[in-house]
Amino acid sequence: MNKTVNINLAGIFFHIDEDAFLKLKNYLDAIKHSFTDSQGRDEIIQDIEARIAELFAEKRETDKQVIGMREVDAVIEIMGQPEDYKVDDDIFEDEEASQSSHTHNKHTEAKTEKRNKKLYRDPDNSYISGVSSGLGHYFNIDPVWVRVLFIISTILTSGTFLLVYIIFWIVMPEAVTTAEKLEMRGEPINISNIERKVKEGFDSVADKMKDVDYQKYGKKVNNGATNFFKGLGNAIVTLLKVFVKFIGILIILFAGSALIALLFSLLSVGTFGLFDAPWLDYVEMANIGIPFWLGSLLIFFAAGIPIFFLFILGLKILVTNLKSIGMPVKLGLLGLWLISIFVIAFLGVRQATERAFEGEVVETQTLPISSTDTLFLTMKGDNFYGNELNRDSDIEIKYDENSDKILYSRDVRLIIKSTRDSIAKIEIKKGAEGKSYQVAKERAAAIDYSTEFSNNTLSLNGYFTTPAAAMFSDQEITVTLYLPEGTTLFAEENTSSYHLNYSYNGDILLRGQEGHFLKIAHKEIICETCPVENEDDDDHFFEEKSGDHYKDDEEPTQYETDDDWYQEEEKNSSTQEKINQTEVDSTTTK
Repeated sequence: MNKTVNINLAGIFFHIDEDAFLKLKNYLDAIKHSFTDSQGRDEIIQDIEARIAELFAEKRETDKQVIGMREVDAVIEIMGQPEDYKVDDDIFEDEEASQSSHTHNKHTEAKTEKRNKKLYRDPDNSYISGVSSGLGHYFNIDPVWVRVLFIISTILTSGTFLLVYIIFWIVMPEAVTTAEKLEMRGEPINISNIERKVKEGFDSVADKMKDVDYQKYGKKVNNGATNFFKGLGNAIVTLLKVFVKFIGILIILFAGSALIALLFSLLSVGTFGLFDAPWLDYVEMANIGIPFWLGSLLIFFAAGIPIFFLFILGLKILVTNLKSIGMPVKLGLLGLWLISIFVIAFLGVRQATERAFEGEVVETQTLPISSTDTLFLTMKGDNFYGNELNRDSDIEIKYDENSDKILYSRDVRLIIKSTRDSIAKIEIKKGAEGKSYQVAKERAAAIDYSTEFSNNTLSLNGYFTTPAAAMFSDQEITVTLYLPEGTTLFAEENTSSYHLNYSYNGDILLRGQEGHFLKIAHKEIICETCPVENEDDDDHFFEEKSGDHYKDDEEPTQYETDDDWYQEEEKNSSTQEKINQTEVDSTTTK
């Protein structure tokens, strides 16, 4: 195995095979020898070395890759042999020799690589920044027409198009080196062209020195205008660069904070899947179809990869020569992100199909209550699960007497209706969702809900349970009690939150009528024991409840959920109590 040598070529370090190094050294020595008597020899050599370093950097895949004979041969083939370009200074003064050399160079360039043009600002042919000249080289048009186009566009857009020029000024790099000037014109970067450009530069300087007396006054005017625009342009560009740097800092702060938060969430929340965390039961009941840690990882990749690239963008804004992470890494991250997005979308569609159908199971029971009887209605809880009696749409995970996991909810809706039948009945409607109608109906049938009737007292469960295997399927219970007209109803206070319904439910029991004996009439209830002064309030509430929740002197107010209406009614009741208390205090004072 050959030894490797570390070399510094145009400021870039390379690991190169010893044999390849010797060949490269001989090649560079031959080039230096061929330009011994040439003007600008040092600049030509520097540009050639910079071009060779650029070609080596393009060919190696990693920084640690060793440059071998194959890479050196490929570079020499592109750059050309030194003996093909061994010329002296007299060539550029002799027209015939110049034409011969030009023909020879064309023949050699045909063997070299074809290069695409790159967009640079041309400082050698500029009035302000070289943007127009650079665009002219890129599109093969005279820079004068580009300048005219910029001026006309700026006038037509009332100066707005000037921002486009400034953006070009910022994003277009300046062609400084000979290689960049060749790239700007789309010419191959080889020994011949590098030498020619350097020679042209020296000839241009010599010609300008000869004509200095004739151009002195003209250049004063030209330089004055040029310096003014350059100064103004540099000031604008500096301000914009500061602003862009500030934006870069904000991007880094935002993206960095978001990445840290995502990583912390992944490490803290995602790894809970390895331990016994009680709240993971709820994730399991959501039936996402994959392990929780895998779902966390997918979300991390889906959100984190774009934020990571945003972070890299911020760094590139701040650091001009920031090294790229490499195309393989970019493609790998892009593939990982696309896979994550696809899997998450698939799981989302799958989750939606799990609740695409609604199923119901209706159970009907008759009650031995006639139009002359009095029915006492109450809600009951359970000492094992909790005695809280208020309606709530949430579903909780609990464990029964056998330590089996079950779903527990207080989403029970109570509706009171009148009937002209001679006997009362109770209708229990169980509802659930599923990926098919049959599955939804099976989940609804699995809901456990019970009632109890004894001594004219109907006790309704204020909750229901269902097996954990049914998952979260929007389970609910609707209990509709049909009472014959003429029956007397006494509803306990604990039924209050369960029978708060919209008008379309047809519930005739009004809030505030609990704890009173109520006579069932045709589609209404008459309060037999309510104080006389409250009857107007009851009528007013009935109008409010049966008219989509609006008062007599107000436009109808729509509520998105029952909870919104409950909260509004609680607020109104509290306000009314304060007003009544104030009136009592005022009367007492008098």
